[in-house]
Amino acid sequence: MNNIHTYITILMMGGLSMSAQNNDTKKADDLYARFEYIEAADAYGKLVEKGKGDAYVYSQLAEANYNIYNTEQAERWYAMAIEAGNQDPETIYKYSQMLKANGKYTESNAQMAKFASLAPGDERAKAYQSTPDYISEIKSTRKSFEVQDMDLNTKYSEFGAVQHGEDLYLVSARNTKRKIYGWNGEPFLDVYRFAKAEDGTYSEGELLSKEINTKYHEGTVSFSPDGNAMYFSRESFFEKVYEKEDRTKISVIHLFRSNKTESGWSQAEGFPINSDSYSVKDPAVSPDGKTLYFASNMPGGMGGFDLYRAVIEEDGTLGEPENLGSTVNTEGHEVFPFMSSGGDLYFASNGHLGLGGLDVFYTKYDGAALASVRNLGVPVNSSGDDFSFTINDETSMGFVSSNRAGGKGNDDVYQVRKVEEPCDTQLIVKITDEKTGDVIVGALATLYGVNGAEMGSMTSDEEGMVSFSVLCEADTELGVTATNYIGKRVSIEGSLEKEVRESVQLAPIEDLIVADQVVLNPIYFDFDKSNITAQAAFELDKLVQVMTKYPEMVILATSHTDSRGSEDYNMSLSDRRAKSTAQYVISKGIDKSRITGEGKGETKPKVDCGANCTEEQHQLNRRSEFIIVSGGPKTAN
Repeated sequence: MNNIHTYITILMMGGLSMSAQNNDTKKADDLYARFEYIEAADAYGKLVEKGKGDAYVYSQLAEANYNIYNTEQAERWYAMAIEAGNQDPETIYKYSQMLKANGKYTESNAQMAKFASLAPGDERAKAYQSTPDYISEIKSTRKSFEVQDMDLNTKYSEFGAVQHGEDLYLVSARNTKRKIYGWNGEPFLDVYRFAKAEDGTYSEGELLSKEINTKYHEGTVSFSPDGNAMYFSRESFFEKVYEKEDRTKISVIHLFRSNKTESGWSQAEGFPINSDSYSVKDPAVSPDGKTLYFASNMPGGMGGFDLYRAVIEEDGTLGEPENLGSTVNTEGHEVFPFMSSGGDLYFASNGHLGLGGLDVFYTKYDGAALASVRNLGVPVNSSGDDFSFTINDETSMGFVSSNRAGGKGNDDVYQVRKVEEPCDTQLIVKITDEKTGDVIVGALATLYGVNGAEMGSMTSDEEGMVSFSVLCEADTELGVTATNYIGKRVSIEGSLEKEVRESVQLAPIEDLIVADQVVLNPIYFDFDKSNITAQAAFELDKLVQVMTKYPEMVILATSHTDSRGSEDYNMSLSDRRAKSTAQYVISKGIDKSRITGEGKGETKPKVDCGANCTEEQHQLNRRSEFIIVSGGPKTAN
């Protein structure tokens, strides 16, 4: 399937996957660089027929087929590339996705495990490791929607359907009078309007005027609530903006707005957030008309394309873009956002765990993700690309686009009907003093997803209560801190109940002081590393609280290792960790004269077991200690 929407998704992410190796590949490389993937695949294939195939050529063949979503050929050539020596984690990840798209879930899981071992810090790897049986979990998700094919689809691409009044607007490559686009052999994309008849069927489709459509690609549209403004994407060639390199001239995608007039639509105007070095696309206006959601690969994001939002000012200009954060965005692509009137943010992603290609996901959103991201499951999602989901909460009707098997064209539009509300649980937590039972007012509660991403935070009210909306069956973790109390993190198991009540008791900060030490939970470092992890930061924040309460307190932070490894190596590693620990505390506002870090290596074991230590004894010896040199509660006065 040569899905044209991939152009809109991957544009600016193209280029050669590996460095060209010799002059034999120049013709194919030139075609690939111009996004003419069908011809590029043919050119690379001829090199293979001549016996000139190698890891580079196989990788390029895989990438070319990946970009036109020829999943079977992409799978074949990724396998060849890996066998020939390409062990790049992203190549292995894409191989896993193609296997999954072809229904080979067991083989896909094996490659995901390999990817996770090669890139353990990647959020996609972490998500997989936390839920390795994710495919069966997604397939068992309760079916909240029905999906039905639409007669308006053709053998060409149709996608991005959005209802506006009684009319349906979508993007299509059906205009055969247009120039053929080399990426996938289809005409360029235009925006069409389909009028709805009394019997519920739609007209043949009307091409919008030249104020909207140009000779280049136009993308998906979104309307203001009053219908007086249309936001849409357009290829930047229209403005003669592209990477000025003669051989490729790679354009980007820009965001435009057109205002309704008596005769149709005004000449579209671009926004200042557009750039000649990155794309801005997939606009979606919030139900109240005050916010625009969109996708962009602008610098500072978390992956390929991230989701952003910007305030729509009264004069129609856009405010500063705000990234939607790590709960929503991944190292992959997050695209095609849609905000429902009920506060559900829907979007497509190939970074979150899915059934293949792009899947549709959703989360509760109110300025921050208030619940973990969930896959909509089947039948909305398939082993192909599923994207551009919209829903009218009043009529329970909407649309989704897909290149799934059995469609008429490369991308097709499907009508969806909500048959059951997605399941949400209200998590209500009461925060109290562990010793007195009194409620704690003003405690900060932060909700985390299973991958550690922050989902939202709030402070406790006069009754010590906080409340979060969480998707059913979603495991979460709640971190709670309060002035003069020891912070705590508790795991909360997912539930199907409409309401779940929990209680968190915090102990006074003085309980951390035992004799001449401030005793924290074990602080963990990544293997052979000295940087402060999120877990370590949570514990060290408790030390900061103690030192803030006792402003004369001076601390010696010591770091200890087990007896494995050489003495010199262990001493050096422990010293780096101790000094990193001290620097973190100083960064939180504690004067540098009040804390010193010192590595002890293996010189002061807690359990002197020599070479015969058990794993438990090794763990006891690997520790950080915080010794009160002066200024503790006994000497504070």
